[in-house]
Amino acid sequence: MKILIIEDEKLNSARLQRILKEVLHSVEILAVLETVTESVIWFRENPRPDVVLMDIRLADGLSFDIFAQTSVSCPVIFTTAYDEYAVRAFKVNGIDYLLKPIEKDELAAALQKVRPVADSPVDFNLLQLLQVFKERNQVYRKRFLLPSYDGFKTVSVEDIDLAYSEFKLTHLVLKNGTVETVPQSMEDLEDELDPDNFFRANRQVIVGVHCIESIQNDFNGKLRIILKRNTDNEVLVSREKAPLLKAWLDR
Repeated sequence: MKILIIEDEKLNSARLQRILKEVLHSVEILAVLETVTESVIWFRENPRPDVVLMDIRLADGLSFDIFAQTSVSCPVIFTTAYDEYAVRAFKVNGIDYLLKPIEKDELAAALQKVRPVADSPVDFNLLQLLQVFKERNQVYRKRFLLPSYDGFKTVSVEDIDLAYSEFKLTHLVLKNGTVETVPQSMEDLEDELDPDNFFRANRQVIVGVHCIESIQNDFNGKLRIILKRNTDNEVLVSREKAPLLKAWLDR
C-alpha cells in the first residue's frame, strides 16, 4: 500500500510510520509533508497514493485548504486532537478521523475501511466539513487565572491584544501594555481562543482583531500587520497565510 503522510509534528509522523509498518505487510511511505503549500505541490506533481494520513492543523493553515487548491482523488484518513463529538459529526461524510495519539488497532481498522474504495475518487462536501468544524460545541476561554505575588489574579480575554512565543514561553500582551506569561503553548492558545477574534498570524504570534491598525503589502505576496498600540512591532504574515488573514478580516 502506497501511503502519503501529511503531518507537521515530527514525533507524530514518526509514530505513524512505525505503526504502519507494524499493521501492514507491505507499505511504501511516499513522502512526509508538513505544510499545505508543499502538499498542494506534491498532489499536482505525483500520481495519487492509495491513502493519505492527514493532520487537520498544519504549520501554514488547515489541511482542508489543500482540497480547495488541488484535486485529491484518493481516500483520506484525518488525524486530529479534537473531541469525539466533532469526529463523529465528520464521519457522516464517509471519511475516517482518528484522535491523537493514534492507536495501532484504530489505524488498522481505518485502513481496512478505506481499502475497498482505493480505486474510487473521494467525494465529499468540503464546505460541509468546514461548517461542522466551525460549529462544533466549543466553549472558548474567557479569562486566565494567573499566579500573583500574594495569590492569584485574573486576566480577561477581552483585554488581550496579542500572544507571542519567545524562548519556549508564551506571553500575553494586554491593552494596557503589560505582559503576562501563561503556561499554555501557542497551539493550546489557538484552540482556546475564539477564532472570530484571534488569528494565528505565524508560529510566534496570535493577534486579536481589535489590536490591528492596518494591513500593508510586503514582498512576495506577504502581508504586514500594523498594530494600534504596540506600534514599535509589526507582525509578518506569509504568502500562504495571507489569503486566510484577508478572509478572516473580511467577514
